[in-house]
Amino acid sequence: MAHTKSGGSTKLGRDSASKRLGVKVSHGEVVSMGEVIVRQRGTHYVPGKNVKLGGDDTIYAIKNGTVQFLSRMKTRFDGTRRAVKVVTILPVAK
Repeated sequence: MAHTKSGGSTKLGRDSASKRLGVKVSHGEVVSMGEVIVRQRGTHYVPGKNVKLGGDDTIYAIKNGTVQFLSRMKTRFDGTRRAVKVVTILPVAK
């Protein structure tokens, strides 16, 4: 016969590692080809000129240049519009 109560098990103590999401390069900064600009889940920021969208929705540069963040209105397939943040790169003039 036990002389102490059973302690039971706790449901706490688990946590996932942070994914380090967010904007990595600010407006006006110079980036090189392949450099990550934004890590995100979903398309909070949408790709513009000279950037591509990766499989995990990461936006990265495909040309060397200066980063610009622009606000635009995007039309959805049903005709409604929403404000989006567009990431573009102005290429370096040679």
